[in-house]
Amino acid sequence: MVNIVKYFVTGGAGFIASNLVDALLARGDEVVVYDNLVTGFPEFLEEARGYKPFKFIEGDIGDLEHLANSMAGCDMVFHLAANADVRFGTDHPDKDLKQNTIGTYNVLEAMRGNGIRKIAFSSTSSVYGEAKVIPTPEDAPFPVQTSLYAASKLAGEGLITAYCEGFDFQSWIFRFVSVLGARYTHGHVFDFCQKLRDNPNRLEILGNGLQTKAYMDVSDCISAILAIVEKSNDKVNIFNFGTGEACIVNNSVGWICERLGVTPELSYTGGDRGWIGDNPLIHLDPSRLKALGWAPRYDIQQSVERTVDWLMANSWAMDARK
Repeated sequence: MVNIVKYFVTGGAGFIASNLVDALLARGDEVVVYDNLVTGFPEFLEEARGYKPFKFIEGDIGDLEHLANSMAGCDMVFHLAANADVRFGTDHPDKDLKQNTIGTYNVLEAMRGNGIRKIAFSSTSSVYGEAKVIPTPEDAPFPVQTSLYAASKLAGEGLITAYCEGFDFQSWIFRFVSVLGARYTHGHVFDFCQKLRDNPNRLEILGNGLQTKAYMDVSDCISAILAIVEKSNDKVNIFNFGTGEACIVNNSVGWICERLGVTPELSYTGGDRGWIGDNPLIHLDPSRLKALGWAPRYDIQQSVERTVDWLMANSWAMDARK
């Protein structure tokens, strides 16, 4: 007899979460999506709406009472709702606190009130700050935090692990590198494609183009999430994500331009980072993930190219973010 699990997915109309929702439904599970649709898109749930064990609830994780009522009857929470705006964090310092840290507290309290003790959480590679150990393993020492986004995510991790100890919760914490692919709607590939569509003759690049970053395709991200939850059963399970590769921004620019068939004049704003809190070197060690038997299908170049193809075929997404 198949054991059907009922999952509650916060931010389920977003980029990564909507892909996760589709994967859970496709394997026969029930899914409740909770999203305020501020940055998520109803279009990303079109496939999910074709499944009977799917329910959408419009709501904000800042509303604890509504959140708790909506979560009733679920078995596990995938908490992916968050403000992911790293670049402009200093323009609105309270947003990361309210949406990421306090929002995570609300999710935990709603779970506690409903007797739900399993949570998977989307954290970030940014919690390592400007790491001294490269590639960076999960047990690397944490330096001073350099972005409000990372600080809020690290605080969320702390709350979750404390609930695991204090209330016998079980958690899976995912430290994502930058994720690319279908339904991707913010980040450097999005920005470059949007700029080049509007003006294929010139491209401004923040920083010096030598920043080193790690990326992975969203389909690989989802397969990694499912593998971790299935195969790792400690009270607290913390995993780096990534393919094990990294590339400089200029490499990515070259792949994007080649895919689009353009040869723009490149200009740089200068410096070794694009904005306050931009980490010029992110390269995680995913050995713990790969030890589960997981392997990526796509390398970084393929992930960038697949993202460009999706954006060009779905230009409405670029228009919606203007």
